[in-house]
Amino acid sequence: MTPPGSPPLICLAGPTASGKSAVARAIATRWPTEIINVDSATIYRGMDIGTAKPSPAERRAVTHHLLDIRDPAQSYGAASFRRDALQCVAAIRARGNLPLLAGGTMLYFKALRDGLNDLPEANPLIRKELDARATLAGWPALHAELAKIDPATASRLAPNDSQRIQRALEIWMLSGQPMSELIGAAPQTDVPVATITISLEPSTRSVLHARIAGRFDQMLEQGLVEEVRGLHARPDLHTGLPSVRCVGYRQLWSMLDAEVDLPTAREQAIAATRQLAKRQLTWLRSLPDRLVVDALSPSATDDIVDIVAGLTDQRPD
Repeated sequence: MTPPGSPPLICLAGPTASGKSAVARAIATRWPTEIINVDSATIYRGMDIGTAKPSPAERRAVTHHLLDIRDPAQSYGAASFRRDALQCVAAIRARGNLPLLAGGTMLYFKALRDGLNDLPEANPLIRKELDARATLAGWPALHAELAKIDPATASRLAPNDSQRIQRALEIWMLSGQPMSELIGAAPQTDVPVATITISLEPSTRSVLHARIAGRFDQMLEQGLVEEVRGLHARPDLHTGLPSVRCVGYRQLWSMLDAEVDLPTAREQAIAATRQLAKRQLTWLRSLPDRLVVDALSPSATDDIVDIVAGLTDQRPD
């Protein structure tokens, strides 16, 4: 836990394909920086290409934390991230270095900043039951069920948002109460942490969309299908797991299940990534105190370096 009076944590956030990783590495060349990854996909071992994970050379040049910390068969939630990230922050500061939190999993940023309510922990048996029901009826049917017991939560979820629908139903089954009521009533169990969010946001959505498509095609050229094929061959992995539901992986998994062909899987993956970027931008725009930098500006990196210089009260090396 960060002690009282510690300087705010610098958070570099933005939608997928906005250039966060490159900017984070640029910052690390100017200050003694260690990067804490705020990403619910790069935590998994063996999922490298489809998560745009830093290369071995990049990881040798700059210390990265919270990469490859889970097997794809395991789960990892916001509470675990908060605990691990704050432990990393304390260790980095003890070494006299700058902790930089960078990524696009907005729930993790929120958990870090605001703390978490005392909600029921995940239950593998209930999740397995819900996955089985979704296989038969589809997630939209479970979304409709959720709308009857927790309309407030259902109204903010897409009918195919399997992970969040599952969690809301799981909480109902464990507690007998809607998640929206528990969140509002449960005491906060964590101390909020002071953060400053630098937000990389594209001024033109169409350019971001083109970047997303180009990056996915590059992933395919780098061997993403073979990477997913290796995961698909494991008998302990299935579409009910958060790792397999990551964008890109889920769509290629469907191709390997012979449900769609590669061109269709590609289009579905690009569309899903665009939807992810839209949700990320919506969340970021709800933060009135964020510092916005145009991700498409040629001076974006220099602009962020100047912001960090002001926050750290020193000029870069």
